[in-house]
Amino acid sequence: MAEAGLEEFRRRWREELARREGPAKRRRPAGAEREERGRRRRGSGSEPGAPWGAPGGAAAAGYFQLAQSLLGGGECPLAPPPPRAAAPTPEPPESAAEDRLLEQLIRDLNEINEIPFFDIQLPYELALKIFQYLGRTELGRCAQVSRTWKVLAEDEVLWYRLCQQEGYLPDTSISDCSCWKLAFQESRAKEHTLRTNWKNRNGAVSQLQYELGKVLCDVHSCDGVVIAGYTSGDVRLWDTRTWDYTAPILEPMHGAAEPGAQPHVSFVRINNSLAVAAYEDGTVNVWSLMIGRDPVHCYQHNLSIQALALSLEGATIATASGFEVRVECPNEKGYWETAAHFEVQKLVNFLHLIPDAGKHPVAVAAAEDVVYLLKAENPSQVLHSVYGQPVTCLDVSSKEAAFGVKSLGWMNEGNKILLYSLQTSQCLATLGSSLGDFTCVNLQNSPPHLLVTGNKDRRVRVYDLRNSSSLCSLYGHQLGVSAVQMDDWKIVSGGEEGLVCVWDQRMGNKLWEMHARHPVRHIWFNTHSLITANIPNEKNPRGASILDDDLTAHRRHRGIIYAYEFSMDQLALESILPICRSSYDEVAGYNYNIGLAVPYDNI
Repeated sequence: MAEAGLEEFRRRWREELARREGPAKRRRPAGAEREERGRRRRGSGSEPGAPWGAPGGAAAAGYFQLAQSLLGGGECPLAPPPPRAAAPTPEPPESAAEDRLLEQLIRDLNEINEIPFFDIQLPYELALKIFQYLGRTELGRCAQVSRTWKVLAEDEVLWYRLCQQEGYLPDTSISDCSCWKLAFQESRAKEHTLRTNWKNRNGAVSQLQYELGKVLCDVHSCDGVVIAGYTSGDVRLWDTRTWDYTAPILEPMHGAAEPGAQPHVSFVRINNSLAVAAYEDGTVNVWSLMIGRDPVHCYQHNLSIQALALSLEGATIATASGFEVRVECPNEKGYWETAAHFEVQKLVNFLHLIPDAGKHPVAVAAAEDVVYLLKAENPSQVLHSVYGQPVTCLDVSSKEAAFGVKSLGWMNEGNKILLYSLQTSQCLATLGSSLGDFTCVNLQNSPPHLLVTGNKDRRVRVYDLRNSSSLCSLYGHQLGVSAVQMDDWKIVSGGEEGLVCVWDQRMGNKLWEMHARHPVRHIWFNTHSLITANIPNEKNPRGASILDDDLTAHRRHRGIIYAYEFSMDQLALESILPICRSSYDEVAGYNYNIGLAVPYDNI
């Protein structure tokens, strides 16, 4: 199509040149023609209508040579002419056809060079709509084109949209900031500083301890709020987002009614609004984080509880005791009631609630070698069942469920991770083939299309769910991996030996590690903080001298919770000692570690 247009252009110009043989036309006065050409050139350095003895005549001759090269079919007609020497002034053209030809060429070149900006031709809102498809790099380049484009490229709507897309300042509106481009740049700089602090382990670390709780039983966290249950029956909260880690105190429902030793805490869970604790006698207490202290709901199982699940958002609780699974949630009036009750054939080992399940809660339960999809409309649906292949770990997302399967018997094909679709109940992928058991899997907190697992063979593996392949295998633990979590660039894993390792997922190397005495059972982190929990396997260790009238247990038997803070705002301040975080509401006790009485003002 371009060649046809060029041929037509050449043909028309040849016809124009052929008219030179015809009768000469009347020419306009040189002054008027020069003024008109000067207006068309709009102040150019050389005027085509100037006298040929003037400096612009040489440029006019160059334009005419350019036209001749176009007619001759040259490959590069716009190439710069060779350097001119001191040549004699060319002679004037013989006819007006050359002038018309030259004027046409100059007019065409001006149309090519004078590209109008679309933001002048189009309304501002429509131009802004086009600019919103550009990224931060393209917007920066467009801001260097002209003043008009700079105004467009620095519009607050564009940079507010970029902040939301990148995950910066998610809970803000466009009116909360006067310069969103500056806010975007500051957020990028803060993200770079946080990543550097993570890699170099620059930050503050604190130990979350409750001296009167005896031995640590279970730990869970959500958005920096930590809940811990102890063998003394106490449930303690810490809010790591505050400088003194203060949080409401949770009192059990059976504390005042039943004097004497309280049952041990079996499981604890927490989300943005609720805290739940399950005890070894089958009691379940539910607290509201807005109210605190007294439970808002309590119910009882006849047997001990094997598994506890709490929804990420909302107020739905699922517990497994014996061969039954019970789901509790408040109704429309705010009164708690049993939303669903399911009977299973085997004892439940793992239990999870599916996020964003809608009005009716949906749970996934793993009972030995059977995985159930528990729905109110289909209570006995089996997602996976292979006799003699027990499930070793489980995690769910809104659409998928991933669990580890242990192979036994003479047809041992290796232990695998199975990925199932919760909508179709079909197996989507079979990942890995390891000799060791898969002890932990994280699907919900992993980046899209990725899955991270921990194994008894002391390796951390990352799988790509799109092609069922292994991206990396990290080796650094002395015993099996017990907890793992990852984001877009790093992996944090915990082992049975008490080692916490931080890995660079893209480079595949270990950044740093921390060691404690007991196995790591809980890991949670976000962009600026990390929470780990070392929970002992033995709740009543021999030789610990833990009696009913003894309020303490030695530190080596208790377990410990670590809270790391990598935010650059915290680096300027020294790590606050635990002695300075006393709320002065604890009963008298003794701390073996610092040798001071509690409260700390009574020495």
